[in-house]
Amino acid sequence: MNPDATPEDIMPETFETHKACQRIREFDAQAIEDAREFRGELTLTIRASRLRGICEFLRDMPDLNFKYLSDVTAVDLYPAEPRFEVVYHLRSLEPHAILRLKVRLPGDNPKIETVVPVWPGANAFEREVCDLMGIQFEGHPFLRRILLPEDWEGHPLRKDYPTTGYR
Repeated sequence: MNPDATPEDIMPETFETHKACQRIREFDAQAIEDAREFRGELTLTIRASRLRGICEFLRDMPDLNFKYLSDVTAVDLYPAEPRFEVVYHLRSLEPHAILRLKVRLPGDNPKIETVVPVWPGANAFEREVCDLMGIQFEGHPFLRRILLPEDWEGHPLRKDYPTTGYR
């Protein structure tokens, strides 16, 4: 990804007609780093610093209405850098639409602002991602282990976690 790329370089013309892309570009032209469509589902890569504002915008715009967060997960792209992608799966029931947001984070000290104030259901999802991948969600109301014991060492879904590893 080219940090100097303009929104026109990032989003091909085919995405110009997608309502969510249009509205996000009107709201914050620099928020989208990348856009992809696969099997009719749109994935937007959003700059980490702008995620919370974009999430609030997507939830509150009546013509978008992304009020349902169905999942938050993460991908470890080790050894690539940025190493992590945090993935948010959104649904709009009226009108029916599915949208996936991705945010790329560095391998050293991966942190992102929580979306719990936007979608309270993100609470358990973010705790799980923190527990298994080690990604910190700043401002989370109760960020502690949810699946593993408190004294567990490491984050078992990371690709560099030893298979005979820590216990």
